[in-house]
Amino acid sequence: MENQRPLILISNDDGIIAKGISELIKFLRPLGEIVVIAPNAPRSGAACALTVTEPIHYQLLRKDVGLTVYKCSGTPVDCVKLAFHTVLDRKPDLVVSGINHGDNSSVNVHYSGTMGVVIEGCLKGIPSIGFSLCSHEPNADFEPAGPYIREIARQVLEKGLPPLTCLNVNIPNTKDLKGIRICEQTKGQWVNEWENFAHRGDTHYYWLTGEFENKDNENEKNDHWALDNGYVAITPTTVDVTAYSLIEDMKTWFNSPLQ
Repeated sequence: MENQRPLILISNDDGIIAKGISELIKFLRPLGEIVVIAPNAPRSGAACALTVTEPIHYQLLRKDVGLTVYKCSGTPVDCVKLAFHTVLDRKPDLVVSGINHGDNSSVNVHYSGTMGVVIEGCLKGIPSIGFSLCSHEPNADFEPAGPYIREIARQVLEKGLPPLTCLNVNIPNTKDLKGIRICEQTKGQWVNEWENFAHRGDTHYYWLTGEFENKDNENEKNDHWALDNGYVAITPTTVDVTAYSLIEDMKTWFNSPLQ
């Protein structure tokens, strides 16, 4: 049909009752028709995990003009796959994830269920964006981020994204946002990742914890620098993980047939 409003698919990893997804719906409703399918409970750290050992179930929670909301027993990626298979009546124009409670900058992109949604949308050929706020507070203030989220989504709806490329957007937890910076992914790693938790006398229990070790502190092009200095950090992210620069070099490693 001509003159259809854009169709926007929304999911997250904090679960359907998280404040962040409600705020995201509010910010994006002016841009198009919204379909939401999100986990029925938090799935943080799920990355691109799939449910393969049991069936999953989804349930309609709300249906209004321009907004339909479902919850799903599966992972964030399950939600997207199920939406494409059975929920949506047409191909979406945009897949959006978030707003995550906690940042997904730097290497967090690899662990994030928020970005699992985005990567799945990207693999299905849909322009996809993940939004995260640098606050883990359940009642975090998302309002300052609203105009930025709406404008970034509007631009992607209008201009699209290259194949196999998505956007990882992180927003500092401040009312005084300075603007947008297009960033590189910060180089770093998590260290001191486990804390011992003795349980009923058994010392072999551990809580996941950790500290981020920034190996790129002075680089003003990276996402951590942008966030530390009050900017919304947009990191264009590719899901093609081929190390093209190594291909030709590796061909010289095997210049004779293996016996």
